[in-house]
Amino acid sequence: MNVVIVESPAKAKTINKYLGDDYRVVASFGHVRDLPPKDGSVDPEQDFAMIWEVDGRSEKHIKDILKEMKGADRLYLATDPDREGEAISWHVKEVLEQRRVLKGVDVKRVTFNEITKNAVLDAMANPRELNREMVDAYLARRALDYLVGFTLSPVLWRKLPGSKSAGRVQSVALRLVCEREAEIEVFRPQEYWSVAAEMTTKAGDKFTANLTQLNGKKLGKMDLKDQAAAERAVAAIKAGRYAVAELEKKTVKRHPQPPFTTSTLQQEASRKLGFSASRTMQVAQRLYEGVDIGGETQGLITYMRTDGVQISREAVGAARGLIARDYGDKYVPDVPRAYSTKAKNAQEAHEAVRPTDLFRRPKDVARFLEPDQLKLYELVWKRTVASQMQSAALDQTAADIATPDGTVVLRATGSIITFDGFLTLYQESRDEPAEDDESRLLPPMAKGDPMGLGLVKPDQHFTQPPPRYSEASLVKKLEELGIGRPSTYASILQVLQDRNYVRLEKRRFVPEDRGRMVTAFLSNFFERYVQYNFTAELENQLDDISGGRIDYKQVLRDFWQHFRGAIDGTKDLTITQVLDALDADLGPHFFPETADGTDPRRCPSCGTGRLGLKLGRNGGFIGCSNYPECRHTRALTLPGDDDSAEGGLPDGGTKELGTDPATGLGVSMRKGPYGVYIQLGEANGEEKPKRVSLPKGASPASIDLEGALSLLSLPREIGKDPESGEQITAGIGRFGPYVGRFGPYVQHDGVRANLKKDMDAEAVTLEQAVALVDAKGPAKGKKATAKKAPAKKAAPKKAAPKKAAANGAEKKAPAKKAAPKKAAAKKPAKTDDATQPPPWKAD
Repeated sequence: MNVVIVESPAKAKTINKYLGDDYRVVASFGHVRDLPPKDGSVDPEQDFAMIWEVDGRSEKHIKDILKEMKGADRLYLATDPDREGEAISWHVKEVLEQRRVLKGVDVKRVTFNEITKNAVLDAMANPRELNREMVDAYLARRALDYLVGFTLSPVLWRKLPGSKSAGRVQSVALRLVCEREAEIEVFRPQEYWSVAAEMTTKAGDKFTANLTQLNGKKLGKMDLKDQAAAERAVAAIKAGRYAVAELEKKTVKRHPQPPFTTSTLQQEASRKLGFSASRTMQVAQRLYEGVDIGGETQGLITYMRTDGVQISREAVGAARGLIARDYGDKYVPDVPRAYSTKAKNAQEAHEAVRPTDLFRRPKDVARFLEPDQLKLYELVWKRTVASQMQSAALDQTAADIATPDGTVVLRATGSIITFDGFLTLYQESRDEPAEDDESRLLPPMAKGDPMGLGLVKPDQHFTQPPPRYSEASLVKKLEELGIGRPSTYASILQVLQDRNYVRLEKRRFVPEDRGRMVTAFLSNFFERYVQYNFTAELENQLDDISGGRIDYKQVLRDFWQHFRGAIDGTKDLTITQVLDALDADLGPHFFPETADGTDPRRCPSCGTGRLGLKLGRNGGFIGCSNYPECRHTRALTLPGDDDSAEGGLPDGGTKELGTDPATGLGVSMRKGPYGVYIQLGEANGEEKPKRVSLPKGASPASIDLEGALSLLSLPREIGKDPESGEQITAGIGRFGPYVGRFGPYVQHDGVRANLKKDMDAEAVTLEQAVALVDAKGPAKGKKATAKKAPAKKAAPKKAAPKKAAANGAEKKAPAKKAAPKKAAAKKPAKTDDATQPPPWKAD
């Protein structure tokens, strides 16, 4: 009997049909074990020994595999054909060896790039051994990610309160997003002008030409700086006579793009379909593992994690045959197109993402696919077929229209597609819109032809800041820099969003203030480890490990030596040093220049203090340098900023709603650790402003000044208790709306008793208070003997030290750790006087 291990049940179901009754195909459901998320799972002191653990979920799948292994003669490890798939196979083999079920069992590794019957049967006929080099590369990557995460993250938590964990590759991707945002913030638009003129041929045909030379000099983009310069140019154009000075015609070819890699598939699916990277990979996984087509499960695309652009000889032949049949011989190139990859590691240079059967057209499978599956399959099919089609041909014309003395020259360009070639099927999208002149055709003209001058129009322009990264452009940038690999892009982008370091707004990444602070901290104190070239070089070293060119333990040793030193260098780092560095880096962000030229850092409350970045236990905020005399604070947000995913509130942000007409105080909406709330005025010395939480389910975006004032009117009286005659009020607290009685009361051990109407609150004696509490009875849910419970537990607590002493010093260790824990709790208050309580502490 033969047992085959794959990752997913869908893949198992498909392959089982191909192999027949002599095979049992079982799913491992991905990795069967992982590093426990605790200190010591990777031990540099023991030459990076790694502890692996099978969790409860995976244990169930292991038992299923063990059950199928009974009586097995051969085990085929048929996980995905990449580094991660090799690692899953290695883990399965290791666990089965530990469970002692592989004695006498022949273990082999098989891989296939597509889940079709021929591909699977061919792979089973040509098994191999596990590739130890690929496993080593996985171990190195896993150890590196663990060491960075579990060593650097605690430093972040201690030195930068409110931050979350830091990852090796994610931190570099976050830096890209934050640096782009910083470029946008400091960008100052510059005005410039262009001038276009309407020209008329002697036959009466009209076209537009743009001014390119003035006074005999070639004009740069920014040379016409203002309206006055543009008007002088208009006057110069109107004063001249024009003829065709130069005429250039040429035929150019546009070639098709290669078939999809993982990253280009994610980019194009984002641009054309609006899919996130993770959504693209989820849909592609389904298409790869197989879809029921007329009662038979078929894998529709090849493996979707690849950096290869080549496709098999059979696929090329099928594409050329389909093109000839559906589009005609003129669309088939004389020689098949060949594409090459830049991947260094030949072992991982798989085929590009392509359909398993090109004659399975999208329209043929449409009724079997979900809408998203059909969209992605059609995208892959069109790109693959187009990659083997003839190039498009364009006739391009450029005409220089000039005055006789050449002092004024205008240029007109145009082109026309003379043969559409691959464009008849597919055209790649662009990250940014560009001027399209393919349909602009100039009228017939010849050198020396006179031209009539019509309307001359100046146009004002302003330079634009660099655009924020979209998912497509960020993946493209990561790939260009050599950061990450095909299987990691989707998870990198998702982790940044899950940690609330970035948010997607209009399909563009916007860094949250929390993310910017983390980036600023890492750039200042761990600059080497967020450098683009350093991270890319580590990826290259992982490729070298999987190619057998370098020992993975040596890579880990070299990395740890420098990284451990960087971590040790932060032990004496004070909060003041952190604040100074972050304040310098993020000052332009939090304190942008004001329109009236006033100091953006001047404290609006005391007028003399300087606003700066502060750190509290809940994270960062803006505070006054005159603290504690001035307690002015505000959340980390730009003044007047109302962009966020939560109704106009950035992470920890503030939104001004207006002024309360009754008090003249400002009304604002703010976000604290317990949610969004309304605040009246600002803190004034020890006096705290009035605050009220938003009702559960209320959208912050729906709250205006009128709604905020209604909430601030709470609590309000709603009537008297018919039994006691006491006033009942309604309000909203931290945990939602409530009704309650207000007035003097006494309380003891959870029992609250209101004073009687004839009792003076100022004159109540202890005896009277005890009598009221006794009359009320024990607190709800408590028994009269509840106070005796602690006494019953006291005996075991006293006995425990004797038992520990009898068992030796090892049992005493937990008791010795108690004192340092108490000291650590006090430490933040003593570390530095630069910290202040955040504005929502009273909540």
